[in-house]
Parts: sequence; structure tokens; C-alpha cells
Amino acid sequence: PEDCTMFQCRGCWTVLGDSLHLCAQEEKRIGLLVCFKVTNDVVWEDTLMLGLEGALLGCTYNALSCRSCGLIVGFILYSASSDLANLRGFFCLFKDSILCYVLKNQMILEASKVNFPDVTLK
Repeated sequence: PEDCTMFQCRGCWTVLGDSLHLCAQEEKRIGLLVCFKVTNDVVWEDTLMLGLEGALLGCTYNALSCRSCGLIVGFILYSASSDLANLRGFFCLFKDSILCYVLKNQMILEASKVNFPDVTLK
């Protein structure tokens, strides 16, 4: 599909996922692309982390990293406050940690500069 965008690791350009599996965006607090599926190059830590500050304060989550370079690229929420509860169990990718390769025009852009269709879990 020519409207597809591939999500790549900012550190090494490994493909982490694509916009066909994009199911939500969270812009206000954290800047996330939320996917229901990612590639095998995204690995998650078995150990649960506890958010001690910021938007993830009080949340428990598994960190997601790039298999190739080890860059932390996002998280999977295990437990969350009510305003983030709809993100539990999904792959949440930090826009600041990924680049987007837009197939239609064959350009690599910052994830924060790409306009995706409105999708939401709500």
C-alpha cells in the first residue's frame, strides 16, 4: 500500500513496525504511536518498571528496545492511571525514538512531522 509508513529505529534505522498496525496516537502528554503489532526487532524486558515521574507516574510497564542497537523505543503498559488505561497491552512507540519512511514519496521524516489519519482506541 502506497500510503503505508514504516517506523524505523532512530539509532540504527531497523524497521520496528508500520502504519498498517497503527491503532492510536497520543500527542499531548508523551508523544506516542500506538500499534497492535510490531516486528521481531522490538524486544521487551521481562522486568516490570515503575514510573516515578512524568506522564508515567505510578504506571507499571515493560520497556521496549531495538534488538539491533538497544535504544529504548517505547513501552507496553501493564497497569496505568485511568487516563492512560486504554493503552494497556499495546506497543507504545515514542515518536522521539523513531523515524518514518513514507513509501509514497520515499522520504524519511521525523515521526512528529508525519500526519497520520485520525485513529483512536476510545
